[in-house]
Amino acid sequence: MDYVAIVTALALIQFLLLGILVGRARKRYGVAAPATTGHEMFDRWFRVHMNTAEQLLLFVPSMWIYAYYWNPVWAAGIGSLFLIGRTVYAITYIRDPKSRSLGFLLTFIPIFVFLVGTLVGAIRSLIAGG
Repeated sequence: MDYVAIVTALALIQFLLLGILVGRARKRYGVAAPATTGHEMFDRWFRVHMNTAEQLLLFVPSMWIYAYYWNPVWAAGIGSLFLIGRTVYAITYIRDPKSRSLGFLLTFIPIFVFLVGTLVGAIRSLIAGG
C-alpha cells in the first residue's frame, strides 16, 4: 500500500500547489477575497482548483478501495495516470478551457476503473464468502 500512499500524497500536493497558484492569480488579477470570479484568467485558475477538488473526492477513496480488493501496485500505476491527467487538464484549461478534453479523459479513466473495479471486487468477495 506504500505506492498508493505515495500517489495519494502526490495528488494532495498537486492540489495544494494549485491552491497556491489560485492565490497568486488572485493577487495578479486583483480579485479580492471572498470573490470567486472577477477576471477571466483568475476564473480559469479557480475552476481548475475546484474541479480538482471535485475529482479528488472520487479519486482518493476509490483508489484505496480498489487497492484493497485488487493490487496496490496496479492501483498506484493507474492512479499515476490521474496525476498526469490533472496536470494536462490544468495546462490546457488555463490556455483555453475548450481544450481540456484530454486532461479530463486522463482524469476520468482512472476514477471509472477504480469504481468499477471496487464494485466487482466487493461483489466477488461477497460471493466468495467475505
